[in-house]
Amino acid sequence: MNPLIRLSVTIGAVFVWVIGFYHVTAAEVFSIWWRSDTFAHGLLVIPMFAWLAWRNRERLIGLNLAPAPLMVVPLLCTGLVWLLGELASVASVSHAALALLLIFSLVGVLGLKLARPLAFPILFLLFGVPIGEFMLPIMMKYTAIFTVAALRLTGIPVYQEGLHFIVPNGRWSVVEACSGVRYLIASLMVGTLYAYLSYRSLTRRLVFVGFAIIVPVVANWLRAYMIVIIGYLSENRLGTGVDHLLYGWVFFGIVILLMFWLGGRWREDMDAPAHIPQTVCSTPLATSALLVRLAPLALAVAVWPAILQYLDRPEALQASASVEPKPLVLAAPWAEVAEPLAAFKPSFHGYRSERLRHYSDGKSRVAVYVATYAQQVPGRELVQSENMLLQPADPAWSKFQEGKGGDSSAGTWHSAVLSGGSTPLVVWSGYWINGRLVTSDYVAKGLLAIEKLQGHADRSAYVAIWATGQDAASATSELEAFHRSNGQGLIDMLATVVVP
Repeated sequence: MNPLIRLSVTIGAVFVWVIGFYHVTAAEVFSIWWRSDTFAHGLLVIPMFAWLAWRNRERLIGLNLAPAPLMVVPLLCTGLVWLLGELASVASVSHAALALLLIFSLVGVLGLKLARPLAFPILFLLFGVPIGEFMLPIMMKYTAIFTVAALRLTGIPVYQEGLHFIVPNGRWSVVEACSGVRYLIASLMVGTLYAYLSYRSLTRRLVFVGFAIIVPVVANWLRAYMIVIIGYLSENRLGTGVDHLLYGWVFFGIVILLMFWLGGRWREDMDAPAHIPQTVCSTPLATSALLVRLAPLALAVAVWPAILQYLDRPEALQASASVEPKPLVLAAPWAEVAEPLAAFKPSFHGYRSERLRHYSDGKSRVAVYVATYAQQVPGRELVQSENMLLQPADPAWSKFQEGKGGDSSAGTWHSAVLSGGSTPLVVWSGYWINGRLVTSDYVAKGLLAIEKLQGHADRSAYVAIWATGQDAASATSELEAFHRSNGQGLIDMLATVVVP
């Protein structure tokens, strides 16, 4: 068989082996590529990998398969990360681990000498990981900051409240589509590919990749400012409808073309190619020796789905009680009231049960919200990107202060001050997992993974209590009054949800 065909078949077999065992995760990744505008570029990653590998075929002449059993170590470590990501329902971790499993498997099966000429095509697979949405709040924040600052520099008065700002003839908000994450991800992938194909110097490649990161961020800031200026000068006749997106993409396209034009002034791919020394043909391994080297690599890939299947057996997942919490036992003079405190509710989805109640002692009034989760699967997770106290582009409320809240017997609450109504809202919130109240997404995910590893039922909850007042201090006083009388009762109520 032709060596290049044999190599192609081997690479294809590695893809089939890895994706076959991790087909559920692979299907999730493909689904995101297919439906998401932000990650649609992922559909091109594997075809681009194949083309880049074929482009380097001359550098593979004379090299034979020489599997590297030492790659078992990174494969086992990456498989463990995948398992923890699955147990904790952290899709981004599972997706990144799958890409790394492919990369380490390719290097392990091909061997270091054969993988070295294919280093860039193999690493290019990382662009298929649908990750980056965690940057949304940060990029939205700085887009708003730049836009407001630029408007003020041009003499336009602006009132800003979080991601919302008002100019004399209109109200504007920085939403997810304005964050620039799509521009950044697309520019980084295309810019990295351009740098690899156009330059031979590592320094020039890294510099251009740096530009591919900085340029779209700054371009998005200018785009947002330009849209507001167009709307302001046209009395909102332009820049507020479909043309809003059209102007943005046209401007971004022009900026990217300018970036490539400037980068082309220092291209090296038109120079005479560097001499590639003739490789001395190595002796191919015997079939028995090849199988001995491949066996540990294959097992290192296959073992983790089997472990997950064991941990997810029905008897381990069966909840021993309902996820609906028992009623809160109130201390006198607190009692439940029907009238809602404010038109507010945390933005949580995928829960098994949800409860919102309002309480009063005749002087103070608070609201208590509990969302419970069990046997979590993608889309029905407690900790996910769409679940949060307040969406960044919420039209009614803005978060302008946060920190530590009161202490309970199970942990410390997270405190946030929201504005949007006639009076500020102070919210204490946290994740309740197996008797512990935590406020970090990462700690919550870690605890969930530990619970599953121990074979415990997968049940948890999100809880928030809030009050309003003339100012944040008075609202906090009302929360503290409720917590002194009913804090332990609230903890006991949560225990009826999560304790097996």
